[in-house]
Amino acid sequence: MNTLEQLAHGFSVAFTPVNLLWCLLGTTLGTAIGVLPGLGPALTIALLLPITYQVAPEASFILFAGIYYGAMYGGSTTSILLNTPGESATIVTALEGNKMARSGRGGAALATSAIGSFVAGTIGTLGVAFLAPVVVKFALAFGPAEYFSLMVLAFITVSAVLGSSSVRGLTSLFAGFVIGMIGVDLQTGQPRFTFGTTELLDGVDVIIAAVGLFAVGETLYMASRRYAGKDEIVPLKGSLYMTAAEWGRSWKAWLRGAAIGFPIGAMPAGGAEIPTFLSYAIEKKLSKHKEEFGTVGAIEGVAGPEAANNASAAGVLVPMLTLGLPTSATAAIMLSAFQSYGINPGPLLLTTQANLVWGLIASLFIANVILVILNLPLIGLWVRLLKIPAPQLYAGILVFATVGTYGISQSPIDLVILYLLGAAGFLMRRFDFPTAPVIIGMILGPLAETQFRRAMTISNGDWSVFYKHPLSLTLLTLAFIGLVGPHIWAFIEHRRRRGPEHVPGDA
Repeated sequence: MNTLEQLAHGFSVAFTPVNLLWCLLGTTLGTAIGVLPGLGPALTIALLLPITYQVAPEASFILFAGIYYGAMYGGSTTSILLNTPGESATIVTALEGNKMARSGRGGAALATSAIGSFVAGTIGTLGVAFLAPVVVKFALAFGPAEYFSLMVLAFITVSAVLGSSSVRGLTSLFAGFVIGMIGVDLQTGQPRFTFGTTELLDGVDVIIAAVGLFAVGETLYMASRRYAGKDEIVPLKGSLYMTAAEWGRSWKAWLRGAAIGFPIGAMPAGGAEIPTFLSYAIEKKLSKHKEEFGTVGAIEGVAGPEAANNASAAGVLVPMLTLGLPTSATAAIMLSAFQSYGINPGPLLLTTQANLVWGLIASLFIANVILVILNLPLIGLWVRLLKIPAPQLYAGILVFATVGTYGISQSPIDLVILYLLGAAGFLMRRFDFPTAPVIIGMILGPLAETQFRRAMTISNGDWSVFYKHPLSLTLLTLAFIGLVGPHIWAFIEHRRRRGPEHVPGDA
């Protein structure tokens, strides 16, 4: 009851005309930022930090939260229509969403993305209000060994469900891991794989890699097949919105995605990438339309990851508000905004800054409503992007990607990396290597290495730390099952269908 009273008080703060205008501004700006590859909410909020000297804390954080939520919505638009992720968290959306757009179902993909984002965002915001203490307690049970085991599970899951074979998936994953190692080793201070280039000391930006592999690589691949009569975009068929059957296939994926995204987003170093890939893996496993994955596009492959993405965005706020622990770049920027106001997030924040915290939580509900109202009517406008003649569309994507990339750090080296990775993405598409594991390897590889080294330091080099902890052992067991399980199952099925005298590979 106390939580409901506090939430009611938060709505009284958020519903003031000034704060409603800040929320509208934030959600609109965030949607536009999400569409632009390379910018993202962290950079936008960082650019707007000076307003903290002029604006009340409640208004500032309502604006920042609106930008954050809006970017989660907007990032899916170009992922679906142009295969150009605006945010690293929307990389998975491009896998099936772009296939749906190219087969004439772009409207349904955008609709399930917008509605799923609303459903999961609402569930995640309820989680922030009611489940924060429970989720934080669970997250604190994760030590370095558990985090490393969780990332191993994510590695195996990603490589198993993406691409035509697990070997190719693991190869792409390893390539991403190597790219993620570029830069300064944070534990020893030694540069790695920089080849004497000072611009590489900070490593390769994930967004640059995503734009290069997906946008540039996909554009080059499509342009190369322009006159082959293949991979042409099919005009939109039927309604801009979802059919009854598509609703039936989406709503369960929304709920599953929200259930995965919120708790992982609340974990330190959880982020949005792990739950989106796990959600995609689960939807592919549970779907009754497996033949649509990777071909014409399966709507569950859009609905689940988009829900996980937005639920994890809400989950990120839990450790930031209750522990002062940022689990994403955006949360880190928001934490610096707290510091500029002289406010220290932590367990006492809910009581010492009740107006701020509960007004912020209430504004998230309002932002979700504003975003779904903004995005659904614009589906027809976004789908018209597909009617742009192919040469102009390809050129526009390359210009868009180049400008967005250069805007990140104004470094010519970033443009060289962009087009090198674009060429690599083209070759990977040409020889059927999945590109998504490269990105997840970049993101999780360095984190996995850090957690592994921490676990080994704490245990004085004792490897048993990974199987003596029950939670770590459980996660590693699941990873092992995910790696060998499909092969064992395929062997059993083969023997059952062909008889005990046959072995796999026999004619």
